[in-house]
Amino acid sequence: MTLVMYVIAIGLVAVSLYLVVRFFVRAYVRYRDSRLIICPDIDEAAMVEVDAVHAALTSACGPPDIRLRNCWRWPINQNCRQECLTQLDVAPAECLISGVLRRWYDFKLCIFCGKVFHQIRLTDHRPALQSPTGELVEWDAVSLENFQMMMDTYRPVCRDCYIAQSFRRDHAELAVYRPWCEGIARADDAQRRLH
Repeated sequence: MTLVMYVIAIGLVAVSLYLVVRFFVRAYVRYRDSRLIICPDIDEAAMVEVDAVHAALTSACGPPDIRLRNCWRWPINQNCRQECLTQLDVAPAECLISGVLRRWYDFKLCIFCGKVFHQIRLTDHRPALQSPTGELVEWDAVSLENFQMMMDTYRPVCRDCYIAQSFRRDHAELAVYRPWCEGIARADDAQRRLH
């Protein structure tokens, strides 16, 4: 009886291992080739390589994290924002935009609270953006056509501030604004200092 259980367990492990390897190899083959893009920084053609292993591994848990492994303009410009990823046809546009946005947020400050962005998580606390007109925008609202303009003119907003500002905008009658909690002196304190 135990021999049958061992055979079934080994069979299940072998089938699951086959499926995992097959999925990884398919994803790796999809991302492995070099591609020609137009570099947004200099408006000239450049050859880039996607990090196929990273993309294949991250695609097992959801949308792949697409990032560059190599570029003709590296190592001189290796710290670029990799905005050229939006030109690639290796993944859906929303996946490429989120990858570039995550890199764009690195070490920027939230315009409301000043918190530094480190590693952006795609699953729960995605930050937002503020347009030049002051409108708060989530990642889903960023279109591929307006992406470059957004990268140049929009400002980063952390998730907590996005929720607070959205609530303040949508339910002004329920929100109490306390600027002194954000480091802004109250009017009566300012008057006392004057006298």
